[in-house]
Amino acid sequence: MESLISSEEKMQQIRRNFLEAHQLLADWMGNPASFSNFQKAADLMTSSILSGNKIIACGNGGSMCDAMHFAEELSGRFRQDRKALPAVAVSDPSHLTCVANDYGFDQVFSRYVEALGKPGDVLLAISTSGNSPNVIKAAEAALRGGLFVVALTGKQGGTLGSLASVELRIEWDGYSDRIQELHTLILHSLVQYIETGIGG
Repeated sequence: MESLISSEEKMQQIRRNFLEAHQLLADWMGNPASFSNFQKAADLMTSSILSGNKIIACGNGGSMCDAMHFAEELSGRFRQDRKALPAVAVSDPSHLTCVANDYGFDQVFSRYVEALGKPGDVLLAISTSGNSPNVIKAAEAALRGGLFVVALTGKQGGTLGSLASVELRIEWDGYSDRIQELHTLILHSLVQYIETGIGG
């Protein structure tokens, strides 16, 4: 079966990916609120851990993978040898399937927050649209329970952005992969900030 587009056309699309990512990063860095909000989020997380609290992270699909990666970089290590730091992602299959079966998929994250969240903890809520119903419910449960909410969003921030104690938004209305790429950079940077601040 012949390809619908030529190799050169495919490579033009690939080059456009890198140009879009480059421009999106430049736009984010050029917004003074970006680094201001980043520092607020990072200080909030650092302070929570130093106070004996923890970070709970959640998201769907690729955002769940991001939540898991963020948590393991803290409980394991990133760039420095130091004590393990308290962070967990809502990713236990038995919990997810139990709650989805008994209560519906919209509550898979909020039930976890209700069970294990405590005042002073931080919920890292990740949604490229800002409108994932189960992530929104998790944020609402977190606020009811006295947790702080750091939202990692895209597009216009959605409902999740309006609920957040601090929002880190990638304003992009195209495909979500561009947003996820910068989410990864932000998450790595948060871990580095926390790790450097807490040390050994």
